[in-house]
Amino acid sequence: MEKSYNVWSFYLILVCLVLGAYSLYSNINNTWLIAPPNYILLIFSLAAFIFGIIGFKDKRNRHTKTRSWVTVILSSILSIAFLLATLFVIFASGFGANKHLETVQSPDGTNTIDFYQYDAGAMGSFGVRGELNGPLWFKKRIYYQDNIEHVEVKWENEHTVSINNHLLDLKKGEGYGY
Repeated sequence: MEKSYNVWSFYLILVCLVLGAYSLYSNINNTWLIAPPNYILLIFSLAAFIFGIIGFKDKRNRHTKTRSWVTVILSSILSIAFLLATLFVIFASGFGANKHLETVQSPDGTNTIDFYQYDAGAMGSFGVRGELNGPLWFKKRIYYQDNIEHVEVKWENEHTVSINNHLLDLKKGEGYGY
């Protein structure tokens, strides 16, 4: 049984590492965010840490010991990183940095866009951000405009939307401000 803990904890931490790296990449490049939220990745990395500790009982050869050490070290580092990211999100949301303005759906109901007002306070500007919702927790930022406090949305058809007089074709993956 310890053998399966050793192997699966290693695979789980590799999945967490890949999803965390893609989450960072998608936030920097404003692509579809397909990774689960940080608190889910935190739970997975803590589970990998626990399974990695249990996997130390598997002492068949050097590879299993090395895999256990790599799993425990990586899961510790990733757990700390995901904990800090989760605390940062909770801390920043407590200041009212993001305020939900409205949710709009396309005429046929296939596309849903959430609009948020952001305010950086004394450290920056304010404005509006729009996120296109996908299945599960998938999201893509499609609209970003500084120095406005409201949003006017008009759907031209099922996949074309006008946001504050900026026409976006969602089928082509167009965005504004990013």
